[in-house]
Amino acid sequence: MFNKHQLRQWFRSFSQVALHRSAHRQLLSTSVAFLVLAAPTMINLPGSKLLAQNVVSKDLEAASFFQQGVMRYNRQDLQGAEYAFREALRRDANLGIARNYLGNILFQENRLDVAVQEYAEAIRLNPNYGEAYYNLGLTLHQQGQKEAAITAYRQSLVIDPTMAAAQYNLGLALYEQGQIPEAIAAYQQAINLNGSNGNAYFNLAIALQQQGQMQEAIAAYKQALQRDPENAATYNNLGSLMAIQGQSSEAIAVYQQAISQNPKNALAFYNLGVTLYNQGHIKQANSALKRARKEYQDRGEIAQTDKIDQLMLQIAQKVASQQAQASKPSTSAAAATTRTILFKQTEPQQPNQPEVPQATQSDPGYVPVLEPQPTSMSPR
Repeated sequence: MFNKHQLRQWFRSFSQVALHRSAHRQLLSTSVAFLVLAAPTMINLPGSKLLAQNVVSKDLEAASFFQQGVMRYNRQDLQGAEYAFREALRRDANLGIARNYLGNILFQENRLDVAVQEYAEAIRLNPNYGEAYYNLGLTLHQQGQKEAAITAYRQSLVIDPTMAAAQYNLGLALYEQGQIPEAIAAYQQAINLNGSNGNAYFNLAIALQQQGQMQEAIAAYKQALQRDPENAATYNNLGSLMAIQGQSSEAIAVYQQAISQNPKNALAFYNLGVTLYNQGHIKQANSALKRARKEYQDRGEIAQTDKIDQLMLQIAQKVASQQAQASKPSTSAAAATTRTILFKQTEPQQPNQPEVPQATQSDPGYVPVLEPQPTSMSPR
């Protein structure tokens, strides 16, 4: 087992190249208008229900304790599983797969520092252990060590280029480090490996938008909706992007779809109202804004209801002013309706957190369960 000094030395050499590359990069700005900050999608990955198919140790006692550990792990008896795996390792210190399982247990218990040590030891015992590199990357990612996580994800992909979750998480870590073009490439690779992952399309759209590739971003949001038609954040981001691209009719249709999926989607009503107003549909706009106000009020979001009250007052004053100008013979074309984008200006929706994939049949200790955490971009 590594001591703290050895572990620091190991990580210093492990992440040296990645840190050297990042030293010459500046983080890109993440402020994009009209995108909505929403809770991340959380993935709770169950452990494999399979026992190891091969003999893991020539020591029969070690093999027996290992199998007990797997059974207890699959029943989520984490304390019993940890005891069994440690007993197996006491009899056979070269069981890298047991170290990986221990890392998974410690990860689930949020004991991240010692989980990192277990994954590092599993890698020391088996340098070609792709799943352990992935799990190490995930744990480092959770600790905020993004560059080291990037290095670990990349190493897992060197060993197994088909690991879609590693590509996805690599994209997220690169995005969080401001390496947007590299993040786009990673998300595209993740999609090539797993085309059903709506979150990968969603994150790709955000990255493309930040690069100014608006039509490509719109296309990615549409792909995300095909895979997850109930994702409110995708509807709102897509509609807002269409609106600022001058595709107002399409934006209105998207907001209406969002409302049909969730009749209590206050933000969709709000953005629908603003877009209708900008299209000159005053009555319909007022109706949508009133509905947005009701939904925010029902949720106790007083600041939002006050903002809508102010907005509706401004609209009413503007309409009254236009009507007064129109009644004067000298009214000029310059006094015609002036449209103003009134979308809610917020921080952008963030990409989802690291994704935790299903365990493989060949290795039941493939990956830990990702515990729910406050909003993201979330793991998946």
